[in-house]
Amino acid sequence: MAASSRSGSSQSGTGKKFWLLGGGVLLAIALYTGGWFYAASALKTTVLKAIAPRDQAGVSGECSDIEFRGYPFRIGLFCSKIDVDDNVNGVSATFGALRSAAQVYAPGNIVWELDSPAEIRTSNGLSISAQWTNLQASLATRLQGIDHSSTVIEDLKATAVSSYTGQTMSFDAARTEIHLRQNGADLDGAISVQDANTAIKDWPQIFPKLSASIDLTVAGKAGLIDGSDPNGLNGATGDLRRIVADIGDGKVMTLTGPFSFDEQGFLSGKFKLEIEQLGPWGDSLKQAFPDIASTVNTATKLLKALAGGGDKVSVDLVVDRGNATVSGFIPLGRIPPIW
Repeated sequence: MAASSRSGSSQSGTGKKFWLLGGGVLLAIALYTGGWFYAASALKTTVLKAIAPRDQAGVSGECSDIEFRGYPFRIGLFCSKIDVDDNVNGVSATFGALRSAAQVYAPGNIVWELDSPAEIRTSNGLSISAQWTNLQASLATRLQGIDHSSTVIEDLKATAVSSYTGQTMSFDAARTEIHLRQNGADLDGAISVQDANTAIKDWPQIFPKLSASIDLTVAGKAGLIDGSDPNGLNGATGDLRRIVADIGDGKVMTLTGPFSFDEQGFLSGKFKLEIEQLGPWGDSLKQAFPDIASTVNTATKLLKALAGGGDKVSVDLVVDRGNATVSGFIPLGRIPPIW
């Protein structure tokens, strides 16, 4: 009887351990599943912020036919269409299918793809349509939001139409790259386009085919990367390390210098403008604008005089609340506010 009693007690203890182990496993699975879906929801929010970087009332982004995939080892988000509405500024946009993913062991490192077409409409009558063959992006999140992001667009073709003026502008580029990152409180940006063309309907070919790049820092504006900065570029200051425009055959234009925007969006700055192959640049402008050939000739002669007769020119380009001049006294024109 004593042996039988000990045997029953042992089996009862084993059964309790089994059920405790089973319950622990189920609890762990439930917690993991809950964490997976929380991470999937965070993935959706982060990607939508990357597409429409706003963080204020009146701005929303929605995924149509949303699906979460990849459980248990991968976090995947799929949408058949993206809709963005900015009721504050009167902007709405639609994009094609979205595919995004992250590994469960690194949910803050996200890759995503977005299909064309894209349609953007504004309350001031501007509509933009765009298509591309491939758009791939990656981003990394930290406690302070999106830490850095990279986007590559291949074969971009975009058209902008104003219903008020009836004017149509088209733009295409073989490859476009956009790289943004938080640098402490500042925002670093690097953008480049290859083999880009810009044309305005019923106008002469204004801009030659070119490749261009820009490298800059905007002070105190790290939050622009994900929309957590509510003021945009209002009152922003920064450093334009380099803008380069290359139209081939050695015709290169470079612009560097500090800049700022006031509360109304007007640009101010003192830049160093360098032009290589000034003569060929002037010839290209005269072909594009035959009606202003005499003005181009006068400007070319003046710039060559400043350069001591050489074909490589370096001058100061001064912008004061949108008014652009050479060396502060030769007027070039007025730059409109950025918004």
